[in-house]
Amino acid sequence: MTTAEVTVGSAAERLDRALVEAMPGLSRSRLQVLLRSGSVQGEAGIETDPSRRVRAGERFVVTIPPPEPADPQGQDIPLDVVFEDDDLIVIDKPAGMVVHPAPGSRDETLVNALIARCGESLSGIGGVRRPGIVHRLDKDTSGLLVVAKNDLAHAALSAQFAARTVRRVYRAAVWGLPEPANGRIEGNIGRSTRDRKKMAVLRTGGRPAATRYRVLRSFGRLAAEIECRLETGRTHQIRVHLTSRGHPLIGDPVYGGGGRGGQDPRAVAARAFPRQALHAATLGFAHPRTGEPLDFRSPVPADLAGLLAVLAADDAED
Repeated sequence: MTTAEVTVGSAAERLDRALVEAMPGLSRSRLQVLLRSGSVQGEAGIETDPSRRVRAGERFVVTIPPPEPADPQGQDIPLDVVFEDDDLIVIDKPAGMVVHPAPGSRDETLVNALIARCGESLSGIGGVRRPGIVHRLDKDTSGLLVVAKNDLAHAALSAQFAARTVRRVYRAAVWGLPEPANGRIEGNIGRSTRDRKKMAVLRTGGRPAATRYRVLRSFGRLAAEIECRLETGRTHQIRVHLTSRGHPLIGDPVYGGGGRGGQDPRAVAARAFPRQALHAATLGFAHPRTGEPLDFRSPVPADLAGLLAVLAADDAED
């Protein structure tokens, strides 16, 4: 990964065009991607708007990730296949598995496993680096994910996600007790202006996002088990929305909240939970070829079930 410091020469010009003039080795489209990914640091923080008008003499630091390697290769990695036919495959992804190759995770991803399992049927669908992928789960989020096996399925499933007709229900353990017990969280989500590796609820900019939640059971006021239903699908949406309400996911290493509960044995165990306590439990959509409604359920995995059992211990203090 390399960085470049540039100074804009003229004012009243779009940021992306000004950067192209200052960095002729990069195309405008490439710089737009770098902007939207939070890789451009301005004097006032992270810059994400390519159309923003610049001032003469403004200085920017552009972080350029290394070039991606050749096409991902198939790797014989076991998968928990919930459903498969000629058009799609539904996987119950374990926590710890990255969905597609990215800097820092070049192999042993779900894509590598799918290429080995499905062979050439995935080639070219949805892009070289993300063949067949129409949505994703974070590395440390477990649960259900559907992958397209041909162009028809990819287009049809992508359209359903865009139209928000796919049913996605998550189970989570959060710090504190959300109030009211049933609610809807709205707030535009975009790259944090303070830390480009994080997402945040933004007052201006970002993309509209909405999450419905329901408390399934409370553990005093220390924590709660909740159900979340996505109306939109933004990066880190559930994690960011719940954190914005003061109820971050237990075990979330990025969005915090791990210092709660003092010496309560339940809190001690929760602070040691090694990943964000989030599981994609339900996935429902129409079959891309037949239109038949499909609905899949995944039980809470053993590690999250163990955490919930500890939180529910009868002899613990509230």
